[in-house]
Amino acid sequence: MAKPAVQYACTECGYSSGRWFGKCPGCASFGTLVEEVVGQVTTAKAPPKPLLRLVDVQIEEAARISTGVPELDRVLGGGLVPASLVLLGGEPGVGKSTLLLTALSSISRERRALLVTGEESVAQVKLRAERLGGAERVEIMAETELEIVCETLRAERPDVCVIDSVQTLYSSELGSAPGSVAQVREAAARLLRVAKESGVATILVGHVTKDGSVAGPRVLEHLVDCVLQFEGDRYHAHRVLRAAKNRFGSTNELGVFEMTGAGLVGVPDPSEVFGRTVEGEPGAAVACALEGTRPILLEIQALVAQSELAMPRRVATGVDPKRLAMIVAVLSRHAGVALGQADVFVNVAGGVRIDEPGADLAVALAIASAARRVPVRAGTAAFGEIGLTGRLRPAAQAERRLEECAKLGLVRAVAPEGTRARGKIRVEAAETLRAAIRAGLEADGNGADEGSSGRAAAG
Repeated sequence: MAKPAVQYACTECGYSSGRWFGKCPGCASFGTLVEEVVGQVTTAKAPPKPLLRLVDVQIEEAARISTGVPELDRVLGGGLVPASLVLLGGEPGVGKSTLLLTALSSISRERRALLVTGEESVAQVKLRAERLGGAERVEIMAETELEIVCETLRAERPDVCVIDSVQTLYSSELGSAPGSVAQVREAAARLLRVAKESGVATILVGHVTKDGSVAGPRVLEHLVDCVLQFEGDRYHAHRVLRAAKNRFGSTNELGVFEMTGAGLVGVPDPSEVFGRTVEGEPGAAVACALEGTRPILLEIQALVAQSELAMPRRVATGVDPKRLAMIVAVLSRHAGVALGQADVFVNVAGGVRIDEPGADLAVALAIASAARRVPVRAGTAAFGEIGLTGRLRPAAQAERRLEECAKLGLVRAVAPEGTRARGKIRVEAAETLRAAIRAGLEADGNGADEGSSGRAAAG
């Protein structure tokens, strides 16, 4: 019997070596190389394969498989692609198993759907299915051995298979424990081959680390066709589904769900949920952000308080902290809002994260409103990118943003110069950040605003 080989693999990037390093040569991370045992592999000569010209390749148009959950189909790009491998990650308790069981229940009405559970028993899954309204047609198998799962998929060939979760699978050929770098990498590689050969659309459920990324080596994300991230707090009702990678669609789409007693329910109009504000409250502004093809209204909340620390704090929830620091600096330098000795806290209501620069103007407007204790004008939304010179840059697809604002009943939008009005909504065009703040805040604050800035300049 051949003696098993020992190698060291990085938990971050998947780099492997025959010796241990304190610093990974692949990704320069410290203390990430762990020991794993691999079997001795014998290679046999394979016959050469005939080559094809790209013009001779026949493309088979395969119809996407609808999951029956419109928000999930939106993020996937229209549904599941046959023979694809999808990785779904999320924190414990966020609703990954609930979402996929709901999708399998809908798929099983017209196609074969299989659930491979490694964390729960079949009785526990049935209790969840009954709570969600029943999933009688879904086939289920409780198994954690990788070889058995692969052979079952080859023999049965279901249309869609969900494996919950990939960290519970193990191969007897490897000496490491389930969930280790070697086991997760081997499971993903074998399931990828099975999915492509058998035409099974496979969804892997993955655990996440403390920073929210998928647990396991980075090579796992490179192997799969689509990486979905299910975000949200288990103590809040709303969840957000994003695509971090998608070979068959856009990565900018956003799906919003609400956790109810009957499971996860899609929210077709998230602006009604996240864009509600209370009139007359300083420090609150409505941003019209663009997530893929969907415009969404979000409430931006800001709090400015006198700091007792030598270095004031800049705390952001749902906004990039570096972006917040830049907006605060531009407000102080070009808009006359003194924030050098103040703590600034910014939060996006509902637990949504904003990545696009078109929400910069709304963040700045909320901070200026909180600093001057003057509310934003009633029925006003804002969008636009802020430059380091204090000038505003146009935001993409302004027409769709204005349509979303009008649909929610807003009457005014503060936007960069050059934005054309659409419908009944009035556009307050501004060339600079100072002009946008003057147009967005209530008239009572304008005089005090100019006077305070004048006194500061005189001092």
